[in-house]
Amino acid sequence: MPINECCNTAVVTCIAETSVFDVAELMRRHHVGTVIVTEGEGDDRVPAGIITDRDIVIEMIALQLDVAAFTAGDVMSAPVVTVRESEGLIEALRLMRLRNIRRLPVVTEAGTLYGIVTSDDLLGLMTMELSLMTGAIIGQRETESRLRRSHRDANARGKPGTTQH
Repeated sequence: MPINECCNTAVVTCIAETSVFDVAELMRRHHVGTVIVTEGEGDDRVPAGIITDRDIVIEMIALQLDVAAFTAGDVMSAPVVTVRESEGLIEALRLMRLRNIRRLPVVTEAGTLYGIVTSDDLLGLMTMELSLMTGAIIGQRETESRLRRSHRDANARGKPGTTQH
């Protein structure tokens, strides 16, 4: 499955000059833990970096730094690791594991921002897929069991054309 089929296209973004205070406010307002720092405008936005709620807490608040004195560009992790929208789910998982990251911006073939996929998104998707597979396996067992009972009952009644053992 291409990653563009399961990523979130409603990405919260800012520019490098945005204050860290404003980044935190964006996270709160949109109920997200990640903001993508972009360059360019509109549909031509290119990911330049990424800021997580953890970055703000661990790198700033825990060190008692004046959050208001810093911008997104000062705090962002860059260069940002991205995955192309045409890549598969497995490639996204491989990148996340290799780079030890939980959030992965998805870009178009031209490198512009398309969406974002998180480890939580992928875990939810894989859980749903496993549940569907489990249901199919259980359903197959139940169908086979029902067919065997039906054949066994037909044989026990001695219906014509059936073989008794």
